[in-house]
Amino acid sequence: MAQKATIYKVELSVSDMDRHYYETHKLTVAKHPSETDERLMIRLLAYALNADEQLQMTKGLSTDDEPDIWQKSLSDELELWVTLGLPSEKVVRQSCGKARKVIVYCYGGRPAEVWWEKIKNSTTRFDNLQVVNLSEKTTSELGKLVDRSMKLQVNIQDSDVMVNVDDSIVYVSPDQWRSAAKFVDM
Repeated sequence: MAQKATIYKVELSVSDMDRHYYETHKLTVAKHPSETDERLMIRLLAYALNADEQLQMTKGLSTDDEPDIWQKSLSDELELWVTLGLPSEKVVRQSCGKARKVIVYCYGGRPAEVWWEKIKNSTTRFDNLQVVNLSEKTTSELGKLVDRSMKLQVNIQDSDVMVNVDDSIVYVSPDQWRSAAKFVDM
């Protein structure tokens, strides 16, 4: 019998001083049976970093042709495509062809560095691609904050991030490995 997704109720308060975005999102997030707590928290962090009223979690791991998070325009065009992990060159190429802006949040320490060295030269033609690395230590700390019912406060200032859950705080300094040349602001 196949395992079912675990449902998490999340109240995500975002205070993004860089984008002047201040909002609280009530999210119901399905955690795929193969998804780790660490990856779930990275998904929530990526959501907070790109928070917008049109931003949506997708089916993620359970579908191959969707990102983890996306934002569609009112006319159903893909504005933003957010992928977590270490996607293949083919997936990056296809994503960049489908969406106005693509962000890859990679993590995992040395494997992420090896992945980027392998793929970076083939991505130079994509002006709409942004690659952000999250340190292994930080993502491990985030994974320890998971609870089935969470109230997350995410503060963003000068590209530094503070994630607060209950009495625990994790500081995140995303490392910009590649900036999108086009469409930086949406």
